[in-house]
Amino acid sequence: MTKQSETEGAPLGTPPFMPPPDKPIRTAGARLRAYFLTGVVVAGPLAITASVTWWFINFVDGWVKPLIPARYLPETYLQTSIPGFGLIVALVGLTTLGFLTANLVGRSMVAFGESLLGRTPVIRGLYKSVKQIFETVFSQSGTSFRTVGLVQFPAKDMWSIVFISTPPQGDVAEKLPGPDEHVAVFLPCTPNPTTGFFFYLPRREVIELTITVDEGAKLIMSAGLIQPEGQKRLAALAAEARKVA
Repeated sequence: MTKQSETEGAPLGTPPFMPPPDKPIRTAGARLRAYFLTGVVVAGPLAITASVTWWFINFVDGWVKPLIPARYLPETYLQTSIPGFGLIVALVGLTTLGFLTANLVGRSMVAFGESLLGRTPVIRGLYKSVKQIFETVFSQSGTSFRTVGLVQFPAKDMWSIVFISTPPQGDVAEKLPGPDEHVAVFLPCTPNPTTGFFFYLPRREVIELTITVDEGAKLIMSAGLIQPEGQKRLAALAAEARKVA
């Protein structure tokens, strides 16, 4: 039977019979490559996480253990080193220090120690600067670096992720031109978010996002490969801002 006779009885407009496409045949080398990449994806993050955790434990142990008398170290009696013992001591010690500082006697001792440091010419400026940074970063009531935003940078219609900090205060707020309210922002670089640009700009030029700081940091470090759940919202806000501009 010819191909023409096969289609004579079919209704008009019906395409001729097409055989199903052949399934791609995966060779043994392709399968081994897929298995290898799967293993890398599974083992890579675990290995890096374990290495960083092990390095941090050894780093803290190296700082804390020399401060502990030998008779209190477990390896003195067990003849073997116990990783993490210094980290546990550091956590307990910092928690106890915070508990003691919370009462009146502890606050008085801290105030007395700070007054002594305040009279030291070189250490005075260093201690105040470091303390202010720690209080800002670990503050539970502040709003710095808890909001992610969009700004037009480095040119118009080019949008960059920024972390919104606190508004300017003191002489900086007085000298900023214009009647608009300004806000401080930090624009991190990819793939290292610890470096970047810090500048002030009017609050109306910053579009606040609903994503968290962690999601924003992942978006920056991965160069956009790890998209947060609010990525559609981010694109919509950028498009809306582009229309207004």
